[in-house]
Amino acid sequence: MSESIRVENLSKRYELGALRNQETQLRDQLARMFTAPFRAKRPKDILWALKDVSFSIAEGEIVGIIGGNGAGKSTLLKILSKITYPTSGNVRTRGRVASLLEVGTGFHEELSGRENIFLNGSILGMKRKEVAAKMDAIVNFSGVERFLDTPIKRYSSGMRLRLGFAVAAHLDPDVLIVDEVLAVGDAGFQKKCLTAMEGLRSGGRTVLFVSHHMSAVQNLCTRGIWIDRGNMRMDGPTKNVIEAYMSTFAEASKGASDIAGIESRRGSGEARYTKVDILDENREQKNFIQPGDPVVIRMHFTASKAIAYPSFGFKLLTEAGALVTDTSIWHHGIPIESVGPGAAYIDVCFDALNLVPGRYYLTLGLSGAGSRLHDLIEHAVTFDVEAGSVYGSGPQIDQRYGPVFFPQHWDLKGLQGAGSGG
Repeated sequence: MSESIRVENLSKRYELGALRNQETQLRDQLARMFTAPFRAKRPKDILWALKDVSFSIAEGEIVGIIGGNGAGKSTLLKILSKITYPTSGNVRTRGRVASLLEVGTGFHEELSGRENIFLNGSILGMKRKEVAAKMDAIVNFSGVERFLDTPIKRYSSGMRLRLGFAVAAHLDPDVLIVDEVLAVGDAGFQKKCLTAMEGLRSGGRTVLFVSHHMSAVQNLCTRGIWIDRGNMRMDGPTKNVIEAYMSTFAEASKGASDIAGIESRRGSGEARYTKVDILDENREQKNFIQPGDPVVIRMHFTASKAIAYPSFGFKLLTEAGALVTDTSIWHHGIPIESVGPGAAYIDVCFDALNLVPGRYYLTLGLSGAGSRLHDLIEHAVTFDVEAGSVYGSGPQIDQRYGPVFFPQHWDLKGLQGAGSGG
């Protein structure tokens, strides 16, 4: 099978602060020139977004690119899409390359949706009649029929996303590159996109898919590439790569709940989570969890100033990255006018944690008035639910039966007329 993409010793270097220090006015440039001999030289702050990355992808492969924030995934896709160029190394792609890296990538703000479809087709080297033949399929997929002749600048982000993906997927690309933008769409649209990418694979097209949703990567891709701090950590079967990637979170937090030092977090920092405790119903440290146990999750935080109308929340995810639940103070309608400054904690109480045995992750979020994000830590804490008799009957179940179980009982009275024994 012939190669669709080949990447050889690819590196990309950025000099941090270089653009910020460039003055555009002539007087500023002259001032810097005359004062240069008297200024101490500062060492350059260099960031290698990618470092000696090499791989090849065959025609018809759907490959998932995974890694944490700032790992270099988006830089890799931008180089493959020829949006930016490498510092060193070589990239070869075969055929038409369509990319969807940001909402509305490649759209001209003043042109209508219809005109932008033709524009994108011409960029891909297609004739007008070829694009016209695909028009109905693109419009039906995107669902923007009513606004097709409206300038793109008046589209919402969701409309841009739907039209952008429809254009990228339907204009016969040989290679489709899709970044995390699918997370913007709703569940129904995401399902349509995944189905479309599956159809491209059956048609011999190549797809590069970047996502933080490990379950989507595992279901769609047969191969995974893990990028970490600009380096390629692993390339292999999707399941193996995801397991290796997810295990790093467990290693980082296993046996410890102190999260004050975690740097890979987002938000203003005016309020930050510092520690998470897993407790029993008596608020004592819980050393292990079994299915159905009562559990208290205590989230410690500190605020540098008073935070108005805070909302504390978390996402609970399986080891494969599938979402089990997403909840918060806001979901429960609990009004808190203000917290801080200072340190405090808040407890989330589960009468019964109905999870089947396995490893789980907590992603923590803390926002304030106007949905201002103060702290967000992905995969902040890991914990294990140990094997146990879920229904108290002896047989043990695992995640093959789903991530959760529901307390229930079976009523056999209706069998009495069927001559059943027992």
